[in-house]
Amino acid sequence: MTDPLARLDQSPARMFVNLPPAELVERAIAAGEGKLAANGALVCMTGDRTGRSPKDKYLEDTKDIHDRIWWGKVNMPLTPERFEIALGIAIDHLNTRPRLYKFEGFAGADPAYRLGVQVVTEQAWHNLFAQTLFITQGSKAAGTPVPFKKDWTIINAGRRRLTAEEQAKLGVKGPVIIAQSLTRKTVVIIGTEYAGEMKKSIFYAMNYDMPEVGVFPMHCSCNVDKATGENPALFFGLSGTGKTTLSADPNRALVGDDEHGWSDRGAFNFEGGCYAKCIKLSKVGEPQIWDAIRFGSVLENTVIDDKTRVPDYDSAKLTENTRVTYPVDFIDGAVIPSVCGHPKNIIFLTADAYGVMPPVAKLSPEQAMYYFMNGYTSKLAGTEAGVTEPQPNFSPCFGGVFLPRPPIVYAQMLAAKIKEHGANVWLLNTGWTGGAYGTGQRFKLAYTRAFVTAILNGTLAKAEYKPDPIFGLMLPTTVPGVPGDVLIPRNTWKDQAAYDAQAKKLAAQFRENDKTFDMPDAVRAAGPRV
Repeated sequence: MTDPLARLDQSPARMFVNLPPAELVERAIAAGEGKLAANGALVCMTGDRTGRSPKDKYLEDTKDIHDRIWWGKVNMPLTPERFEIALGIAIDHLNTRPRLYKFEGFAGADPAYRLGVQVVTEQAWHNLFAQTLFITQGSKAAGTPVPFKKDWTIINAGRRRLTAEEQAKLGVKGPVIIAQSLTRKTVVIIGTEYAGEMKKSIFYAMNYDMPEVGVFPMHCSCNVDKATGENPALFFGLSGTGKTTLSADPNRALVGDDEHGWSDRGAFNFEGGCYAKCIKLSKVGEPQIWDAIRFGSVLENTVIDDKTRVPDYDSAKLTENTRVTYPVDFIDGAVIPSVCGHPKNIIFLTADAYGVMPPVAKLSPEQAMYYFMNGYTSKLAGTEAGVTEPQPNFSPCFGGVFLPRPPIVYAQMLAAKIKEHGANVWLLNTGWTGGAYGTGQRFKLAYTRAFVTAILNGTLAKAEYKPDPIFGLMLPTTVPGVPGDVLIPRNTWKDQAAYDAQAKKLAAQFRENDKTFDMPDAVRAAGPRV
């Protein structure tokens, strides 16, 4: 394949490679790309796109990959001819810019499975974002020195909007396109300045590339016992379920907060940094994340006071999706390089707004595959136009929008790892109890942390259990530090007939969703009873 940057003017006077963070911050401020907050973080805005644009994401459809892809709403095909058009638009635009920035680093903390990533941007702050999220050459996070060899290229022309004529040529309906090619190992970003598109495009790449070398790619956080460095735990979950919060534990050492691989050597972070939500952030609630926000980190779409420059983390004036990115070693005591042994406990997080899922349950191998493939949490009323009551949100493998391959591929890899290493799998509900959202209350964080503690110290594995009559899940009868009446969801509702109706409604929704998957009969049988 031709180098995607072959047509790009990379003369030294305009292409700046791997500039240090201080210089990138200085250039970003001088160019009007951001402001410095009182805590030292660079504050940048992403325009009208304050989150990912999944409806504008396309995958080049080639013979090499066609039969391996889970085509549909997640993976929408783009012809090679149209990919070439998008690439040309991005390159032509970047050739008009007075200066460009290139990052050359890695994805994958384990050198045995590391991919070289180069990122070209027109904005200095986008380059700093890449430096914080990927692994910088020569850093402690990189570990054993490995010569840089380019595997993947990201071409970010986020300030360039597609014209109506270009939209027609590309077959798209808006000014934005994120075009990815697994064959060319290239990502083209046009029309959106949301930096998370760069991060997630490489996660998507790892989700395709890693199974080829026997590595199970996972949308999860990971931590280990701080004192021993042992007892790794994985936390799978969609946005808002507590994945970052629960993995940033003062008694545990963070391996990573979002994306990992599980090889025959153990688990390892795909990234060199963290990308945490900031909305409602407090020093008391999440002290590790609070302290990580300093010079060298990037705040996205966060309101700051004009005079004091102090961030207002409670403000959703621009978006609920306020974010901060920082190197993982900004977290005190983080595991550097970000590798660990084989996980013994796997925790699926769900924020059930119906208030009917148990707070904690132990899963059989078949149940683990079933609930992994369904990837359930809830959308809350008011989060989207037209959503007036809680709605189920099923995202396969707790990250469906990042899966190029069919979900069963990843579920089978999970099952193999569970069997090989004897891992326990748990379902942990961080959502509502005593009623649905609006009537009940959210589980106390103290209870959730007590469940996690009991899982990780082995107490819960030795507990007595009884099955839930609808979901079939095994519920512990006692958990240290948690009142017994909290453990059985039905007992927390004043109107238990209403609980039964709500639980049956959610069970039916699970069953409707599982029809969309090709799964073994034993796995399907492990789902709820309707």
